[in-house]
Amino acid sequence: MAIATQRLTLEDYLAYDDDSDTRYELVNGELVPMSLGTGRHGAIIKRLERLLDDEIERLQQLWIALAGTVGLQSPRGEAWDTVRMTDVTVLTLTQWEALQEREAVIRLKEPPPLLVVEVVSASTKSTDYRAKRAEYSVLDIPEYWICDPLKEQGTVCTLLEGWHEAAVYPGESEVESPTFSDLKLTAKDIL
Repeated sequence: MAIATQRLTLEDYLAYDDDSDTRYELVNGELVPMSLGTGRHGAIIKRLERLLDDEIERLQQLWIALAGTVGLQSPRGEAWDTVRMTDVTVLTLTQWEALQEREAVIRLKEPPPLLVVEVVSASTKSTDYRAKRAEYSVLDIPEYWICDPLKEQGTVCTLLEGWHEAAVYPGESEVESPTFSDLKLTAKDIL
């Protein structure tokens, strides 16, 4: 549900402070409060951040996995700005260092993250499967994971010719990730 207020620009959003602990996405210029997820939702995010950071270290890549820290300016194609707050984002260390002295929002003309993960909740399932998949495709994010505890499955969306092609991994199926090709992980392990 959007907050009834005047529409905000990206700059207004980045400067916005309502003296609460509420986190907001900006969708077509409107503030949309992000509901507090269930404990399971938070546990999945924490587990993924750790698993990905461990694999990054094993691969000796100059990357980092960040839970709930990075926003993405989205090209929704309308007159008003949109910023999505991701559940987990994998960036290069160079990208992360560039965000140290400003708001942690990757702008439209900046290189995209290597991987974005969203964990589905009852209130976000349509947005995670449809809107964000389309937006993240346009942003040229090479890989987008949808971790769905409601369906007990994971979906890996891989960018192919400008669109994320989806592969669904239920239960004990081993997830195949182009970014983390050696990672041995099932949907059950994630969820």
